[in-house]
Amino acid sequence: MQDQPLTQRLQQHLRFSRRIQDAEAAVLIAITNEADPKVVLTRRSAHLNNHPGEVAFPGGKRDPQDTSNIAVALREAQEEIALNPFDVDLIGDLPMHHARNGMLVKPVVGLIPPEVELVPQPSEIDRIFLASLHDLMQAPPLPYEVQYAEQALYFPSLQVENEVVWGLTARMLVSLFKYGLDYQKEWPFLLNSPNFEAP
Repeated sequence: MQDQPLTQRLQQHLRFSRRIQDAEAAVLIAITNEADPKVVLTRRSAHLNNHPGEVAFPGGKRDPQDTSNIAVALREAQEEIALNPFDVDLIGDLPMHHARNGMLVKPVVGLIPPEVELVPQPSEIDRIFLASLHDLMQAPPLPYEVQYAEQALYFPSLQVENEVVWGLTARMLVSLFKYGLDYQKEWPFLLNSPNFEAP
């Protein structure tokens, strides 16, 4: 079973939830359909009010005209990285996640052709990068310092392609590993110290 291609395992494990719940926002976890599949990630513009400079999946808030969580994810991916919705082979979704501000966010998972051309929307996205799904699964959780008014807290992160993936995006990846690949990645909620050593 473990020798199966990762994309095949995703297609076997993932489904769309039978219980439909409209999320306040949705993201698209787009994965290239190839032997060493890559996950499409973006670095948000440093000029944005919300989560500037952070690594995220393409996605955003629901608009009044959006008819479903899938519609939100596909529209946002088209707006942010010029991904044609017709290039996305939708294979399922993941459980709802809560963002730091309490917003309900739905991850939608789809496969895309490896040669598809992606273009960042300059007012929203500073960089598009592709991270190996296998490398993300194997990467140890490393401490990432976040400075709050009273203290510094250390959150687990994945450090790939010279970027730091943490917070909601990292938790969604861990959820993808669990539900899509039957792979349980150790993921502490918080790290107390920068000297944390991954198991």
